[in-house]
Amino acid sequence: MTFKPASWPRRLRSQEWFGGTGRDQIYHRGWMKNQGFPHDMFDGRPVIGILNTWSELTPCNAHLRDLAERVKNGVLEAGGFPVEVPVFSAAESSFRPTAMMYRNLAALAVEETVRGQPMDGVVLLVGCDKTTPSLLMGAASTDLPSIVVTGGPMLNGYFRGERVGSGTHLWKFSEAVKAGEMTQEDFLEAEASMSRSPGSCNTMGTASTMASMAEALGMALSGNAAIPAVDSRRRVMAQMSGRRIVDMVKDDLKPSDVMTKQAFENAIRANGAIGGSTNAVIHLLAIAGRVGIDLTLDDWDRCGRDVATIVNLMPSGKYLMEEFFYAGGLPVVLKRLGEAGLLNKDAMTVSGTAIWDEVKNAVNHNEDVILPVEKALTAQGGIAVLKGNLAPRGAVIKPSAASPHLLKHRGRAVVFEDIDDYKAKINDDALDIDETCVMVLKNCGPKGYPGMAEVGNMGLPPKVLKKGITDMIRISDARMSGTAYGTVILHTSPEAADGGPLAVIENGDMIELDVAARSIRVDLSDEELAKRLSNWKPLADKPASGYAWLHQSHVRGADTGADLDFLIGCRGSPVGKDSH
Repeated sequence: MTFKPASWPRRLRSQEWFGGTGRDQIYHRGWMKNQGFPHDMFDGRPVIGILNTWSELTPCNAHLRDLAERVKNGVLEAGGFPVEVPVFSAAESSFRPTAMMYRNLAALAVEETVRGQPMDGVVLLVGCDKTTPSLLMGAASTDLPSIVVTGGPMLNGYFRGERVGSGTHLWKFSEAVKAGEMTQEDFLEAEASMSRSPGSCNTMGTASTMASMAEALGMALSGNAAIPAVDSRRRVMAQMSGRRIVDMVKDDLKPSDVMTKQAFENAIRANGAIGGSTNAVIHLLAIAGRVGIDLTLDDWDRCGRDVATIVNLMPSGKYLMEEFFYAGGLPVVLKRLGEAGLLNKDAMTVSGTAIWDEVKNAVNHNEDVILPVEKALTAQGGIAVLKGNLAPRGAVIKPSAASPHLLKHRGRAVVFEDIDDYKAKINDDALDIDETCVMVLKNCGPKGYPGMAEVGNMGLPPKVLKKGITDMIRISDARMSGTAYGTVILHTSPEAADGGPLAVIENGDMIELDVAARSIRVDLSDEELAKRLSNWKPLADKPASGYAWLHQSHVRGADTGADLDFLIGCRGSPVGKDSH
């Protein structure tokens, strides 16, 4: 891609507020000066909004105030005017009913924050799962020069000599307690080792995946994704990004220049190579929708199908993000993709250069962490998109985290109508279930939960766990944590709450899965399925809040990114009328 920088100097957007001697401009400048800003800060230099998702209730992002100061330093060094602006922060670990329901609200808030205030460019300071896509979505909708700075992953956890991955070992230890293989006291002791430093998940969970996606899209400086939160180089990255955004404003290098169809294809392939989270599917579809790029589930299957998973990280492998950084991080992976002909090398990045120029000299320092292709964890990694009469618009599975023997299977459905039904039944030894069955969870999609919670990786029944069984096929319209693992089919579309076929699956129905053939179907005739659907009635639950009502009324399906229908598309960033 060829990018032609804009001419400089030119009148900036912020000068509509600050430039001139009229009453309105004096009003805007005068109030800003109560913070001690010198007059020459308003002389036409780029105003950079540092959109900070810091919150003490968002643990992954609780260290971002320090990084914001580093960004400010970089902006000032490059001749810009930095202003730190708090934005909506949705924490995966504490938001109820689920942080996913608030991703779109956060994106809406970010868009309006940028649109309504005097900013010429923005630094997206993110970390926890939903903060990265929500800020990218808001930035895409306004299309001002933007750059991503992530907070970085936590340091490795250790428990009795074993590496402990945040999230991954939570699921593992929890199942071990239910199976009688671990005591509750040991589980509590292990808790302290899971999150021993600032930062986001140290596995290739959704936070690390989306940091990698931002870098693969070209929206972050090369090497940003893997630097640990407490490493001094994370601060350097923040400061260098602050410098870079000023030049991006001068060049008028916008998200629409960077996030092209070619960039999204690079990100999809990178997701396969790193064994990234299934959540990336929904987020990249939503971001693409904001840019105006036609990205579909078929693109995910087309681009990711033949990509080998070469990053040996939990939950697919054995290492953690700290080792990934020491091995060379995402630049090494992108270089491998380029050498295999799987990278659109000319895709533009926020650095102002093509992505191949950024990564072509990367060096792999540990081939047990970033594996040679011939030793790949999975020869065909990526995200597999399944279709059939159970999921006419698609469902997804992460093969690298699944059990190979279950990738082709036929089993009897054991149905849970919603998450409360699952919780009420799963520990009952009278439940008619064994390891050959297929667990089916309904009404946990974008409308059904509401918000599409990470409940798709249902814990197995204790009576199965006690046999030593650690995996079963699980199907739902829900999501799964990026730190989780198992043969789990997710994002089934249309969802049950929207009248999809999943809504009418009954106990005893036979379900057939064939990942190689990309097929997921229930053994019912078209006539029987149509008859059941004709008798289906939607849930009558009333949303508990105003936003929940808005969300349920306007959210689209997982197969298109679960965005709100009226927010899709880039609206640009015109200067609004001054009301003063």
